[in-house]
Amino acid sequence: MVQLTGTPLSALVDEPVRIRITGLTPFQIVTLQASLKDEKENMFYSHAYYRANKVGEVDLEHDSALGGDYVGVHPMGLFWSLKPEKLSIRLLKKDVMNSPFQVQIKLCDLMSPLGNKATSTSKVSLTFERWYVAPGVTRIQVEEGRLRGALFLPSGEGPFPGVIDLFGGFGGLFEHRSSLLASRGFASLALAYWGYKDLPSQLQKIDLEYFEEASNFLLRHPKIFGPGIGVIATSKGAEIALSMAVHLKQVTATILVNGPTSIYGLPHVYHGHTYQPIPYSIQFLSTNALGFIEFHGIFKEIGVEASQSFLPIEKAHGHFLFIVGEDDKNTNSKEHANKATEWLKRHGKNNWTLLSYSGAGHLIEPPYSPLCWASKTPNIYTPLHWGGEVIAHAAAQEHSWKEIQKFLRRHLIPMVTSQL
Repeated sequence: MVQLTGTPLSALVDEPVRIRITGLTPFQIVTLQASLKDEKENMFYSHAYYRANKVGEVDLEHDSALGGDYVGVHPMGLFWSLKPEKLSIRLLKKDVMNSPFQVQIKLCDLMSPLGNKATSTSKVSLTFERWYVAPGVTRIQVEEGRLRGALFLPSGEGPFPGVIDLFGGFGGLFEHRSSLLASRGFASLALAYWGYKDLPSQLQKIDLEYFEEASNFLLRHPKIFGPGIGVIATSKGAEIALSMAVHLKQVTATILVNGPTSIYGLPHVYHGHTYQPIPYSIQFLSTNALGFIEFHGIFKEIGVEASQSFLPIEKAHGHFLFIVGEDDKNTNSKEHANKATEWLKRHGKNNWTLLSYSGAGHLIEPPYSPLCWASKTPNIYTPLHWGGEVIAHAAAQEHSWKEIQKFLRRHLIPMVTSQL
């Protein structure tokens, strides 16, 4: 009898699973199909073809996919190769506390040994629950003064290292990374700064005092120890995080995922001083063959004009982890990170680490997340091209997530040696 097994069936999304098939005929070729329905009823699919061994077994941990959405030995390939049925949809978990994503895996026969078509009827199936929060993690809605966000606290009495989590040009509140960080022992504040509740619907400036208030809010919490906090940020959020690291002594560990190192578009304001931005070079905006917008060209001019808005990162009190996707089509992040590290070296600083990933795109998420190649953003009608090659991007996500946790532990808990 054919059996499809998976372990564990319920786990955090950053944990790998093992998928095995037994009871096939020797050397039989089969199709594994994965499907997921998000909270907006959007469907995501992936598939791969496998050949059983001489005893009629397939083990994704050791066996190579012959074709489909990926080729080679990739135990989690069915998860990170999921693609939206409708083009330019990003897979995002909004309700991280109350429900998991459910990924259904079906085992199907193959109509042709070349894999032209799989039967619509599955032999057997199973469903994985992929959670964004571990048991015992608590979520606290933050509406203190003008701060808006969600604080995630790990299970236990603490105290815990504190982290502020920022995203970029989408606006709103993104909680999926913070809930996972809390599941790994960090108190993480998912912080909104525009397009959420009573926050501004459009950004006119970056008010660093807002982020200073958030830093102090974390350090006042009885379950969070100091004296410093970390910041993890993507895209425009990374620009803000870099400015926080320069101006706020509370920030001692800063993780910058595909962001610029100069002030772009909007001024930064801090205690009465205004730091002027570089205007975006819209004339360098481009579109790809599908008509998706690529913004990376507007960040390319890093010359005399840009030097006036380059953040004086040598003044930062803490350490930096630059995470770069070399196929980023949204921000010229590789050039910016290289300029930042050269600047730090020139000033005798060794407080930085650069992780640069060939083939990775802009949206580097926790591991096993599907590559979002393009999606829509508020106020822009045409989808944005984020870049990335599926297998390389998946590898970057898996490696960087481990390095992120090591970095935060090293610089926020200096007396504790990471177990990773």
